[in-house]
Amino acid sequence: MEKDRLEAFSDGVLAIIITIMVLELKVPHGEDLAALLPLWPIALSYLFSFVYIGIYWNNHHHMFKAATRVNGAILWWNLHLLFWLSLLPFSTGWMGENHFARWPVMLYGLNLLICAIAYFILQTSLVRYQGADSLLARAIGRDVKGKISPLFYLLGIFAIWGDFPYVGLIFFTGVALMWLVPDSRVERLLDQQEKY
Repeated sequence: MEKDRLEAFSDGVLAIIITIMVLELKVPHGEDLAALLPLWPIALSYLFSFVYIGIYWNNHHHMFKAATRVNGAILWWNLHLLFWLSLLPFSTGWMGENHFARWPVMLYGLNLLICAIAYFILQTSLVRYQGADSLLARAIGRDVKGKISPLFYLLGIFAIWGDFPYVGLIFFTGVALMWLVPDSRVERLLDQQEKY
């Protein structure tokens, strides 16, 4: 099957997720800058999740750029990923509204962990379908960042369980920073392939 519809649908869903999150930013009642101060937890939560959605969009784009075709299982695994990503506006909103309290941050961390697992499943099934010698398989390689990320999420969740939500957020921020620099492996391999 062609992959174009899957990519277009995924792009649309991710755009809607970001739109839903920004709608949580309510206009303050007041005309001075002090009126913005109570919104800092919501704005920070939005920024955090916006970056995460951007990271998923970027990596999803690169992954499917290297893929040549999809099948029915990949369509379902992609929907599985989009489902968990679509819950980010809820967990983001709860975390921001409650000023990064323990249980909202824990739910946010679990949401991030499940998104990472869903992405890994999608990536694994896509590599399996493309073949072990495919461009995608070569680009992903050992995928060290993909294996470290769930560990960081778990460490963050355990820190939150120990009643240290801000330590948990440090772990979650670490994952985001690790992925913020776009992975150029796919681009390099595609450029090399086009030269030959």
